[in-house]
Amino acid sequence: MESVWPTRPLLVLDTPWLLYRAFFGLPRSIRDGRGQPRGALLGLVNTVLAAIDACDPRAVVCCFGAEEADYRVALYPPYHAHRDPMPDELRAQWAEAPALLREFGWTIAEHETLEADDLLGSFARAEREAGGQTLIFTGDRDLYQTIDDQTGVLELGRDKPAARLGAAHVRRVCGVEPSQIPDLIALRGDPSDGIPGAKGVGAKTAAELLAAHESLEGVLAAAASPTAAARGLRPRIAEALRGQADELRGFLEIATLVDVAVELPADAPTDLAGGGIAARGYGMERLAARLEEAAGEA
Repeated sequence: MESVWPTRPLLVLDTPWLLYRAFFGLPRSIRDGRGQPRGALLGLVNTVLAAIDACDPRAVVCCFGAEEADYRVALYPPYHAHRDPMPDELRAQWAEAPALLREFGWTIAEHETLEADDLLGSFARAEREAGGQTLIFTGDRDLYQTIDDQTGVLELGRDKPAARLGAAHVRRVCGVEPSQIPDLIALRGDPSDGIPGAKGVGAKTAAELLAAHESLEGVLAAAASPTAAARGLRPRIAEALRGQADELRGFLEIATLVDVAVELPADAPTDLAGGGIAARGYGMERLAARLEEAAGEA
């Protein structure tokens, strides 16, 4: 990890990302005795257990949400529209995941209209206000906007030690401060979400504009200025920014996480024995045996 925190962090999981990651990363041949697919569930549980080993959290929160928030689609109808439908075999395991995860003593947080990302950021905010630390386990760089002295992103790699990604990592990789990530997304776009960004503005140019003008509004003000060229804006870029100003503000709203009220969980150790019983009920015999053995050694 980048540093040792004085308190055990709250581990908050981007469960949709973990389920997709497991489903596409493991063989489809992983099934229970009745032929039901189990790869996504098995990969999900194994990865969460590895994350717990890496950071020794005080509690674990598994976040679920809508595939796309209605208000984001209202702001920009093509949002997420390019994504393929969820495969049926993944959808079946997705529906089973909350009940399985609860048996490990992990908290399930769900929202019907907002996305899991919004819950991830909300738990980090609540834990910060309570004086605690949070590790968010996600592969989505949109969540870099949550990073501060008390919030980091957990990175697990097969061939490298676990790391807590902080503000220095965001500056190195994205060229901006964590708080500027929504502005960066609005300007350069986000293909994974179907957000095109400003015409002619890529990641490097977007970061340079934010370094010079701090925020999307600052960039738009510079573009609208009669002295736009003197303020470091090429005529073509300035024209594109002026023409897309309202659309870019909508992209910024889409990229900014929504803060919702959440209830922080009490400290809760992982229940390996309970997880083992649940895993056996889902036909994951090897996982069950490993969990039962670990529970006996604990």
